[in-house]
Amino acid sequence: MKIVDVLLSEGKTGFFFDDQRAIKKGAKQDKFLYDGEIVTEGFKSIRQAGEAISVMIVLEDGQVAYGDCAAIQYSGAGGRDPLFLAKDFIPFIEEHISPLLINHDLQSFRKLAEQIDHLKINDKKIHTAIRYGVTQAILDAVAKMNHITMAEVVQKEYGLFNEMKRVPIFGQSGDDRYTNVDKMILKSVDVLPHALINNIELKLGTNGELLLAYITWLRDRILTKRVDVQYNPIIHIDVYGTIGLLFNFDTVKMADYLETLVEACHPFKLRIEGPMDVENRDRQVEELSKLTHVVNERNIPVEIVADEWCNTLEDITLLIEKKAVHMIQIKTPVLGGINNTIEAIILCKAHHIGAYSGGTCNETNRSAEVSTNIALACQADQMLAKPGMGFDEGFMIVNNEMNRVLKLIEYRKKG
Repeated sequence: MKIVDVLLSEGKTGFFFDDQRAIKKGAKQDKFLYDGEIVTEGFKSIRQAGEAISVMIVLEDGQVAYGDCAAIQYSGAGGRDPLFLAKDFIPFIEEHISPLLINHDLQSFRKLAEQIDHLKINDKKIHTAIRYGVTQAILDAVAKMNHITMAEVVQKEYGLFNEMKRVPIFGQSGDDRYTNVDKMILKSVDVLPHALINNIELKLGTNGELLLAYITWLRDRILTKRVDVQYNPIIHIDVYGTIGLLFNFDTVKMADYLETLVEACHPFKLRIEGPMDVENRDRQVEELSKLTHVVNERNIPVEIVADEWCNTLEDITLLIEKKAVHMIQIKTPVLGGINNTIEAIILCKAHHIGAYSGGTCNETNRSAEVSTNIALACQADQMLAKPGMGFDEGFMIVNNEMNRVLKLIEYRKKG
């Protein structure tokens, strides 16, 4: 099946771009906006509208496959590619990518995806957001050509024989960490609530007391408001490196604090994402390894989750080799081509490290649907409800796509 054309349209994402460095340096929130000095190159304001590019591949039989180029909320930080603006990159795709796809005889997703992902222009790899969106469209095109789901294409081309079943969904509350928890409880979300603990004074507490109180409230809220007593979600909190800052990266003191959080969380399992961020990959892996070692040695039942500085397969491999964490967030847009997401999940599973198919609130409905197919095919340990920070929309998109794919596969097996 040949590709006869490539169409591009400008789009909006489910959230916004934020200058993370400016926020960490003390930018003050003014309702939904931020006041302060811009730090990261390319930003015109500390918070600005998220943008995407829809890539539509037209096949010779008239079918149209599509994927969305999108970048994370905190673009330009943590070793990631710079701000992704549609007007800057549509001409680039038209000049450099479309000619490679048009008239291409489409046979294998994996082969063409790897070609696009490894492509260099002027001796430089193309923006991760472009690699992300174009490879999504290629996967959809191969699925449409074969009249199967994207999940089945992934299983077939990567030789995966695991049973396809529901993947636990992780709800993200944003700053509305109380109201959205009630929504998550009502919808029996598997993992919750993220909570966005990105400020010591306002959210963690200068002695860690605010997060401790929040987890205590969260535990009691679930126990008193759940309809089904069998509902036992995992508590997963993203602390954006604030615990490390609070305790000056003293792993013993950090472990002591984590132990108090575990006690407050009981009877629910606790995961802590991003306990520290030292803004350097090798040091980050080293410090995470120290903390995880202390936690394991003391048998503290908390799972440490990597978020920052796991931007490539090489980074993820290093985290695994150093036994630095219990779970890795595979931040899908940051890895570029979705072929890397697939390989990252497979790698984590092979080494018994939790594979969290994540991403960003700043994606689109389409990238979330494609990510869901990949999470199902590779049987990730959890999947982020995305995009957006309002919870309901992202959860609906991921949950419904998951159920559709599973029902279609079941139908064909019966047929």
